[in-house]
Amino acid sequence: MNDSLLISRRRLLTAMALSPLLWQMKGAGAATIDPQRIVALEWLPVELLLALGVKPYGVADVLNYKMWVSEPPLPASVIDVGLRTEPNLELLTEMKPSYMFWSAGYGPSPEKLARIAPGRGFNFSDGKKPLAMARQSLLEMGELLGMESQAHAHLDHFDAFVAAHKPRFAQRGSRPLLMVSLLDARHVLVFGPNCLFQQILDDYGIVNAWQGKTNFWGSQVVGIDRLGEFKDADVICFDHGNDIEMQKLMATPLWQAMPFVRAQRFQRVPAVWFYGATLSVMNFVRILDNALGGKA
Repeated sequence: MNDSLLISRRRLLTAMALSPLLWQMKGAGAATIDPQRIVALEWLPVELLLALGVKPYGVADVLNYKMWVSEPPLPASVIDVGLRTEPNLELLTEMKPSYMFWSAGYGPSPEKLARIAPGRGFNFSDGKKPLAMARQSLLEMGELLGMESQAHAHLDHFDAFVAAHKPRFAQRGSRPLLMVSLLDARHVLVFGPNCLFQQILDDYGIVNAWQGKTNFWGSQVVGIDRLGEFKDADVICFDHGNDIEMQKLMATPLWQAMPFVRAQRFQRVPAVWFYGATLSVMNFVRILDNALGGKA
């Protein structure tokens, strides 16, 4: 094989290796994306778009969004494009979105989605500090859409909002907080130090009661009997349209014997999305303030 042929072959292999990157760069220009035709296939990018003031054209699993996320509400005009794990690819093709966002590693492969429209995924966490990643993701989305100023303005508003609520917890003391959500009659989801809300707890001087094992997402499924271990903690339970299940649980002798129930330190609170970004954290701050703010 002569030198010129070898060089040509190397160039071809290099081009093939770089082609996905080149395609992403080509599709990433702000001028090529119509902000009125952006589809979000997972709820994290939905939240990032809303934080920038962009109304999504389509969103996956709108019904469950209303139960599990609730705030911020979706625009009435949004089109439900199917499940987050299995969106309706035929409908998406008909919609002709200008761009699609998803959560990395969730749902259809990027290669399959690329046949419909350009797009990219965002990671929820690095396994340690999801809020820091959420901030970075917002800046990256803002840059991609030509909305850098909106991204920075939102983060400034977020920081001011969090700081404004901090004095409400100054007199609370050292009692830890356990955060849970009921999954079924025997299990709850608990949230540990690598969850989305941990930075808020740290800023407000609140100890996270759950110091046990958690997964990459900052949560862990445990049996309800495990909650009896928490002798002196405030407990908040995030609802998600499961009032019947909660009422049944709260009527059981096991639940009535829980130390935090007997001490009247248990509260049911509205839904908040555990795997979101800054808007979910702001909703959490409001919920936390309503439950514990200004109390000792």
